[in-house]
Amino acid sequence: MDWMSELGWQQPQIDDLRYLGYSYVKEGIYPTALAFFEALTILSPDNMYDLQTLGALHLQTGDGTKALDYLDRALKLDPINSDVKLNRAKALFMMGYRRQGVAQAMELEHIENSNIASQAKALLFAYIPK
Repeated sequence: MDWMSELGWQQPQIDDLRYLGYSYVKEGIYPTALAFFEALTILSPDNMYDLQTLGALHLQTGDGTKALDYLDRALKLDPINSDVKLNRAKALFMMGYRRQGVAQAMELEHIENSNIASQAKALLFAYIPK
């Protein structure tokens, strides 16, 4: 079903929902932010940023399974996004998939983005016994 047409909505309404959702994220009110971003993924199912944010929110609230689902959907739309890959590594570790988490983090530890690379190195340091 095309909910946008059904509701008579256009991009400004979606932008307003996204703005409200991000406002709740910034305030740390994750359950409400989750509701906004879940609605956004129904209204605009191919928006990588909404999928990425929803995955990160599920990661933040401790639901690795849902986080991984949304992060994988985001990666299908943008397979080289290092932010999504880093969150995916975190979700894999959260779920106990150590080997897969290590592989994902190792892929990121030498990228140009020093912020992502340092976070990947920190994950590896935490999960690989020395």
